[in-house]
Amino acid sequence: MREAGRITALALQAMREAVRPGISTQELDEIAAEVLRQHHATAAFLGYPPGGPHPFPATITASINNELVHGIPRPDRVLQEGDIVSLDCGAVYEGFVGDSAFTMGVGQVSDEAQRLMDVTEEALAIGIDRARAGNETRDISLAVQKFVEKHGFSVVREYTGHGVGRSMHEDLQIPNWWPAGRQRRRGFRSEPLLPGYTFALEPMVNIGQPDTKVLDDHWTVVTRDGSLCAHFEHTIAVTPEGPPMILTAL
Repeated sequence: MREAGRITALALQAMREAVRPGISTQELDEIAAEVLRQHHATAAFLGYPPGGPHPFPATITASINNELVHGIPRPDRVLQEGDIVSLDCGAVYEGFVGDSAFTMGVGQVSDEAQRLMDVTEEALAIGIDRARAGNETRDISLAVQKFVEKHGFSVVREYTGHGVGRSMHEDLQIPNWWPAGRQRRRGFRSEPLLPGYTFALEPMVNIGQPDTKVLDDHWTVVTRDGSLCAHFEHTIAVTPEGPPMILTAL
């Protein structure tokens, strides 16, 4: 998994260096695909889910401005000065998966957009720090939610962090929020974090309301109110003592 994560990180780094006004999301997809080929890895996203009615058609997801996740790369989706773009990539190496994402500005961006990205990235760091043996998934969720909401932003409810291993989505869901007080909702079961657990944490944060919707392409998720959004993700491993290992860092 460490090698799958390293390859994923290399693909993201190559795309980060290529982001500029005038480049298309299709070109960024081709850059990531070439990195995976060079390192004898395959794309975790391409054709996902196997046998599904609408398999994903690309190596990466590229989501611009109010597009939260799962944007489909296209040659006519060209980045403009002032945009923010979220790039997500997954690599499969010798049967193991790495999954990671970041959001960045294209040229000069607004102060509000920069603050959104900074808060979302810091929320990921805070969540990772809570991913320690002896804690529970709820500890991660609450830490992310409290930090994001303290800064006046909202946390997306519909999508969560997830287990990663030999498949891209495995057991152990880690929401980025948690019901308050004694409120109980289906699917909200806090699980103990044990050494050896591997999963992806991925805060998704909106400037406006937390509600989202899926476009007619069956994949692209956008904010329902059209507000800007950001997404950062790392695959990590819980260690016996101390902080977790970030598997998708170089």
